[in-house]
Amino acid sequence: MLSSSTFRCLNPTTFFSHTRILFGSTSYFHSHTPEPQSNPPNFDQNTIQDSLSCYCNDWKSALEFFNWVETEHQFRHTTESFNRMIDILGKFFEFDRSWDLIQRMQSNPDSSPNHATFRIMFKRYVTAHLVNEAIDTFNRLDEFNLKDGTSYCNLVDSLCEYKHVIEAQELCFGERKVVGLNGLNGSDAKIYNMILRGWFKLGWWGKCREFWEEMDKRGVVKDLHSYSIYMDIVCKSGKPWKAVKLYKELKKKGIKIDVVAYNTIIRAVGLSEGVDFAMRVYREMREMGCQPNVVTCNIIIKLLCENGRLKEAYAVLGQMPKKDCLPDVITYHCFFRCLEKPKEILRLFDRMIESGIRPKMDTFVMLIRKFGRWGFLRPIFIVWKKMKELGCSPDEFAYNALIDALIEKGMLDMARKYEEEMIEKGLSTKPRKELGTKLVQREVDDG
Repeated sequence: MLSSSTFRCLNPTTFFSHTRILFGSTSYFHSHTPEPQSNPPNFDQNTIQDSLSCYCNDWKSALEFFNWVETEHQFRHTTESFNRMIDILGKFFEFDRSWDLIQRMQSNPDSSPNHATFRIMFKRYVTAHLVNEAIDTFNRLDEFNLKDGTSYCNLVDSLCEYKHVIEAQELCFGERKVVGLNGLNGSDAKIYNMILRGWFKLGWWGKCREFWEEMDKRGVVKDLHSYSIYMDIVCKSGKPWKAVKLYKELKKKGIKIDVVAYNTIIRAVGLSEGVDFAMRVYREMREMGCQPNVVTCNIIIKLLCENGRLKEAYAVLGQMPKKDCLPDVITYHCFFRCLEKPKEILRLFDRMIESGIRPKMDTFVMLIRKFGRWGFLRPIFIVWKKMKELGCSPDEFAYNALIDALIEKGMLDMARKYEEEMIEKGLSTKPRKELGTKLVQREVDDG
């Protein structure tokens, strides 16, 4: 069997070349059904998921691989692999192709569409600001026996998550209100929490406060999640002391506080009263039997880094595995934002990768921009090379950060080369007078 580790770090070109040599494939994808092979390779689900992730910024290659592994090697796609492919297509607004895959899923009992499938469709439609199409998709779910409270909540959550809370509120409380769905109770706090979080996502603090008060008027019983969201709101709106007040209100009501709420409080106390007071809340949290998670440690590390206490931050990083809180990529982001020496950043970057933590595209973009601001090209290309070695396909933000750095150093020919490369991939460029380019939108292939 080919395990996920076999191909995890191969870039797309290497992957196809490698598999062609191994399995004697003469092409990446055949439209006809190939003859059965005597010893077909046995791909596992993790391999397929990891490989598709390598193509997440190149939908054509992703779809080619998706079909190739099915037709050339008789891999039976599951709902999970279909969902991953649909997500990639939706990212590039290839909704017709997404629906084609959903129809293929319906014809196979091993890969029937599920709630996650349509949660992805809602998300991708809403991120493309196609709100009516997202709602129309929900209205079609009777065809799949999935028009229920779960799907409705997924739709509302997508609208709120991607800054269409006004439409979400109209859908929940206006003329388009949906009633009578299984698994949906209009009086509980769940939908209200989503709307509250939606106003938070927009950063409309006045609306947040107004809706918080409206929840009381409507008789909504606020739960711990409601308080966690609103504490985050007042903290992010520049009033962390109000979050501390809400925390005291929670304790007075006897509501058991979970790690999510404690994380918000630790951040709020750190901002309003300093990192030492935040550490006190951290100790109280442990004394109350609430075990910290990686987010807790990340908040402490971030507070320490922002206060210039890097030695203590590194000490927390070293203690995390002993406390069953393995660092994640966000842990290292806290350091990358505050460190000021390229060599130290690159050493920590290597340490992160060697520890088994895979960088996100945001990691690469952050480092390229940081080195670009400092005028250092060599570390930029070290990061770019590592991105390729790890099989990550650069997105438009990575390309634009690299191109900006090259232009800043007067390397216009090389900048133009990378701009042409990203245009070929269908990625959006920035208008740049230095290169004589105008805004290029993503291509939408009607084929």
